[in-house]
Amino acid sequence: MSLVIWAEGRLVGAEEAALSAVDHGITVGDGVFETCTVLDGQVFALTRHLARLRRSALGLGLEAPDERKVRDGVTAVLDTAVAASGPFDGRLRLTVTAGVGPLGSMRVPGAQSVVVAAQDSVMAPESRSARSPWPRNERSPIAGLKTTSYAENVVALADAKAKGADESILPNTVGELCEGTGSNVFVERGGELVTPRLDSGCLAGITRALVLEWGAEAGLPVREAHEGELGFDVLDEVSAGRAALALTSSGRNVQPVTWLDGVDVAAGEVTLAAREVFEKLCRERLDP
Repeated sequence: MSLVIWAEGRLVGAEEAALSAVDHGITVGDGVFETCTVLDGQVFALTRHLARLRRSALGLGLEAPDERKVRDGVTAVLDTAVAASGPFDGRLRLTVTAGVGPLGSMRVPGAQSVVVAAQDSVMAPESRSARSPWPRNERSPIAGLKTTSYAENVVALADAKAKGADESILPNTVGELCEGTGSNVFVERGGELVTPRLDSGCLAGITRALVLEWGAEAGLPVREAHEGELGFDVLDEVSAGRAALALTSSGRNVQPVTWLDGVDVAAGEVTLAAREVFEKLCRERLDP
């Protein structure tokens, strides 16, 4: 299936100009976005994604996105894609920018641009990850927000790619385990699956939250870390085989890490059980 794009009320081609050259999302990265999973031509957890899109926009100082406009774009894109190729599994991206603005950092109040795009894709069953040499700033004004200012993640991911990995795992500035460039992390040790606290600076991931909720519902030992529990050096335990690592995101679901910094590592039993629960329930509960 080819990429289907809706921008500001109309379907556009991938090579077609759709936004102003001085849209603030282009000139200074002033915008927010969500990446959603598409299952059989329908968006998974759209309500949660729209709620986080709103939180990110307000946290960035933007006006709340027009939800009706965003949903109209989602409907147009999915209807077009399904009509062309039939129901599909893939990704859908929602982007809301500050709209047309000056070349500097000041924005024009009330101006916004909305873009929705979808494409089929297949999730990899496992990840090869590498430690990032750069930290996430948990005190940043955009910590925990899903913004289009993604340069730090692009650089960190390029570093991981050069090392043979597909994700970069970041600490925060005080040496705690934080997140991946586009994923949350879980560490399995002592028979438990544990993820960093949100005050570590990590994103409040939709998949992360559902793993905690659905895992607990299924009786799995999954939880958020206690304060100070997960230092970045816990990855040494993973490399040594005393712990296991997993990533979660809308592009990965629950994905065991089987290679870390050049060392093959094993998937954890709780991780695999959590993945099984998630894969089952995500198709049974489309908008949890």
